[in-house]
Amino acid sequence: MSTAIDTNVIVALWNEQESLNRVAANALEAAQNKGNLVISAAVHAELLAAPGRTAEEIDQFCEDTGIVVEWNFSEQAWRAAGLAFQSYAARRRKQKGTKPRRILADFLIGAQAWVNGHDLLTLDARFYRAAFPKLPLVTI
Repeated sequence: MSTAIDTNVIVALWNEQESLNRVAANALEAAQNKGNLVISAAVHAELLAAPGRTAEEIDQFCEDTGIVVEWNFSEQAWRAAGLAFQSYAARRRKQKGTKPRRILADFLIGAQAWVNGHDLLTLDARFYRAAFPKLPLVTI
């Protein structure tokens, strides 16, 4: 069993607030005890967006923690992300856009986890439940 990790979990792990990073660390440890940990290329790219962070630091973190980066997205994952994004956009238009806007990376992360048969460890279960109802979620 593999668990894909959402960006927000790693951001929480790296957060200076001990209560937040401790919860993330415990969730990652529990997921690792069940099997392999993976992140999508989209998560890697989002992590790189933090000021002063380098690709080498992220790669070293992944190596140190045994997290595998899934660099390739299949056609099925791209299509699933597009369909989920399409449904989200329709819901957002209907609700007149009252909540913060989601970006394509969120849909790519969920689609890749779903297509590859991973559970997804996230702090944002509500979003992923709506976008990918069949995706098994592990929430913090």
